[in-house]
Amino acid sequence: MGTHDKGTGPWLVLGLPIALGLAWVTQGTGVIENDLERNIAIPETLTFPLQVQAAYNNTNMFFRYRWPTDNPGILHDMLVYEGGEWVRKGRGVAGSVPDGLQEDRVTMLMDDGSVPEFSRYGGYMTIGAGAVGFTDEAPEEVSKSLPATRMDLGDWASRQAPETLQAQREAGYFLDLWHWRSHRANPIGLSDDQWVGEARSGDEGRSPYSTNWDGDAGQPQWMFSPEQTDQYAMRWEDIVSGNLDFDSLYYLAEVFAVPFDPDHDWQEGDTIPRRLLRETAGSRGDIIVHEGPARWADGYWDVTLVRALDTGNPLDDKILQDQGLYSVAMAVHRDATAGRWHHVSHPYSLGLGRDDADITANRFQGRSPDWSNDWKEVTLFYPGQVNWPLLVSQAHAGAEDIAEGTPVRARHSEKQLALYGVEMEFNDTIIRQWGLTLFAGLLAMLGVTLGLLPSFTRHRQGGR
Repeated sequence: MGTHDKGTGPWLVLGLPIALGLAWVTQGTGVIENDLERNIAIPETLTFPLQVQAAYNNTNMFFRYRWPTDNPGILHDMLVYEGGEWVRKGRGVAGSVPDGLQEDRVTMLMDDGSVPEFSRYGGYMTIGAGAVGFTDEAPEEVSKSLPATRMDLGDWASRQAPETLQAQREAGYFLDLWHWRSHRANPIGLSDDQWVGEARSGDEGRSPYSTNWDGDAGQPQWMFSPEQTDQYAMRWEDIVSGNLDFDSLYYLAEVFAVPFDPDHDWQEGDTIPRRLLRETAGSRGDIIVHEGPARWADGYWDVTLVRALDTGNPLDDKILQDQGLYSVAMAVHRDATAGRWHHVSHPYSLGLGRDDADITANRFQGRSPDWSNDWKEVTLFYPGQVNWPLLVSQAHAGAEDIAEGTPVRARHSEKQLALYGVEMEFNDTIIRQWGLTLFAGLLAMLGVTLGLLPSFTRHRQGGR
């Protein structure tokens, strides 16, 4: 009996505590952490509110958006004179840009029923395989797209033939995209009009900004007019210190820009915006800021956009009508984020003059809506690395619900979707960690079994 105890005692003294300790340290701690090399950066706030209002008159449609942010991001990428060269700062990265050089944005996707899945699943259906910013992003930039524009959902490059894509667009298989940017349009009272089909594209015409860079010469194309602004450039220290506000020249517009002078005595830290703001033209300029530019005050952006009900551009825009019922989904970029690091909403119904919609656009007479405090408050959430091919695959437990057309709002709250999005960022790590925890748990059970075995043996021997 003594010999038997010597063989099993160490399992209780050492093996069991070690196994339990292993189970403890592998039960999930340390899994959720940023990994910028894999395009993983989790925002501190997974959800926040967005307030929405809508109204229309005989000719125009108005949308008003209000959301909280501690600091208004009114700057975008810049060209800074350093060591005798012009250096770009403010490139989009995973999460927040360190220098804060990414503008705040609000976007809205809209459909008139021509893309049926959109009313049920919103922006999720625009995220295909290889999307830019994902850990497994494609070798070339892949933006938003609609599922039927691909022959194989799992292959980002399997685009339909050009004639098929054109036929889809003519049939209305595209989403209207209202896109407001705090730097690249708002300062001159403009917004941007885009659409999503085979990719995210601008409407026909001229955008509200161009890129201020001469690649051959390695310098800006434009600078501030000293006659009009009393300066040639901004100063980098003013950006770093946060000295620039709405009353500052924090942007460069063509109305006070002149061709760049390479012979000027440029000083270390001289800074020129990498974007030149300009008047829009064509369908691209259909959306403007109402009585703009929009402003941030008391911790909130308040943005009102206006567009003609019928723009005359049915291949670019969804044409709106009195008593019409539409679907919309909103998103906001804040905290110096770009790309997929935004917060998005569920899809909601929009009714013009109809009370049976989630958001009712009230009809009015005159030039400007008489806004009340009757807001529709929606919750925006961080979507993580969730794409449409995943959602309709066997890897997603809810794929059957999608096949049956069950709307996402009937199945998941915004908080649940945010947590699911974070979980998918770490799916492989979580599975590996779960395996380690399972192994440690089995090891602990084995230790307990071996440790108690002598007692059972003595009990059986004593019974005899």
